[in-house]
Amino acid sequence: MRRRTFCAAGLAALTAASIPCRQLRAAASADDTVAVGLDGRPLALKAADIDDLRAGLRGALIGAGQPEYETARRLWNPAFDKKPALIVRCLGAADVRRAVDFAAAHGLLTAVRGGGHSVSGQSGCDGGIVIDLSPMRAVEVDPLARHARVAGGALLGQLDREALAFGLATPVGTVADTGVAGLTLGGGVGRIARRFGLSCDNLTAAEVVTADGRWLRASSSENADLLWGLRGGGGNFGVVTTFGFKLHEVAPQMYGGTIVFPMEGARELLRRFADFSAGAPDELYIDTVLGTGETANARFVAFNVCYSGAVGDADRTVGQPMRKLGKPIKDGLKPSLYTELQGSGDLRGVSPLGGYGKGGLVDGITPTLIDTLVGFAESAPFDNVLMWLQHQGGAISRVRPQDTAFFNRRASHNVGVFEAWTMPAQDVAGRTEWVRSAWAKIEPQTHGQYSNLAATDDREARVHAAYGDNYPRLAALKKRYDPNNLFRLNANIKPA
Repeated sequence: MRRRTFCAAGLAALTAASIPCRQLRAAASADDTVAVGLDGRPLALKAADIDDLRAGLRGALIGAGQPEYETARRLWNPAFDKKPALIVRCLGAADVRRAVDFAAAHGLLTAVRGGGHSVSGQSGCDGGIVIDLSPMRAVEVDPLARHARVAGGALLGQLDREALAFGLATPVGTVADTGVAGLTLGGGVGRIARRFGLSCDNLTAAEVVTADGRWLRASSSENADLLWGLRGGGGNFGVVTTFGFKLHEVAPQMYGGTIVFPMEGARELLRRFADFSAGAPDELYIDTVLGTGETANARFVAFNVCYSGAVGDADRTVGQPMRKLGKPIKDGLKPSLYTELQGSGDLRGVSPLGGYGKGGLVDGITPTLIDTLVGFAESAPFDNVLMWLQHQGGAISRVRPQDTAFFNRRASHNVGVFEAWTMPAQDVAGRTEWVRSAWAKIEPQTHGQYSNLAATDDREARVHAAYGDNYPRLAALKKRYDPNNLFRLNANIKPA
């Protein structure tokens, strides 16, 4: 009876919530578009206003009735099936300004899409407007100045390939088809970040469209407070149309790949690895992944390695110690091109797998953390569960927390749990609930949050944990550049 009563009450609430939208559709003319406002309420967009927006764009304005809508609205993570009222596919900063002006003038729920790799689904929205920069993918490298100018829709692999042609690189992520914009604005951990710092640490300038439609340049000499906020403060302060990065001289060939061990004996193996990792040089980056398959024999511990030091010393200093951790079932460690290492995790286009995850930061790989992760990897009731430890420290930790918006500098790793499923999936609710229950045991061992791991259902306390003592300054900055919180689909900072 309780279940029946609960369902009846839920149905009544859903019906009541839909009444304003029905009433609006009845009142709107046939040519109007029903959309969703920042307050969640439905609103009508006049056809004439939409036509004016379309006429002022170089790019395309796509609505639900157009044949390209289904492709344009699709997100990388198909677990999120968002249906925006309008999608603006921008070709330049002028298009972005027009889209932002339109969104602000109508109070529209607004999502911003850069490269489109948002695992949390926040680069799309239901009923609002998506400002899509993915057509803007230009990358220009000045090898003499060691500087790159990167458009807001560019992917990591495009920046890597252009810079490496001149023997240069900047730290950007570990999956080549990730967007430069979202990664950088949230911090940006990468394979050479322990040597050269986070992506945001190497951000020297940015061109930004703020919530009031202004175009601003942020650098050390212009709007320096805004540049400070963009270095780890996420997409809270505007739409970045162009990024400027410092580049570093690197050898195109490095040493790395993936070495895989069976789950049996994982606790002892990871304790040995923790000792090795604690003394790692800045040139060494190692991702640790515990994964599940359909059977117990398919469960594994894998290490994805990138060593950017001298290749001649790599096997002795990295390869041999890693092989001594246990008996590998796969050994892919060898001299490798950096572009190959960066592209090793790609799922090009839309992922075939839906997914949901949680993450945070730890100060070291402790025996308790090892026991927790291995226990969940051994007992997980699903295949395609991944638990990871992503390597930080090194140069990342040598930047003062107050020097950029990215606060959590002392972390040795970010840790997380992620469940993926083939679409369409059964028991998605059970899978996501398992992730939440696992994270409830892992989270007490963490210290802070990495904003690029923020999920849509995160508590506000976790957002505060991402920004730490920098939050008050960020909230004041938010009030200055986005007082109405137009840009809220992110690890959101509330205006002070």
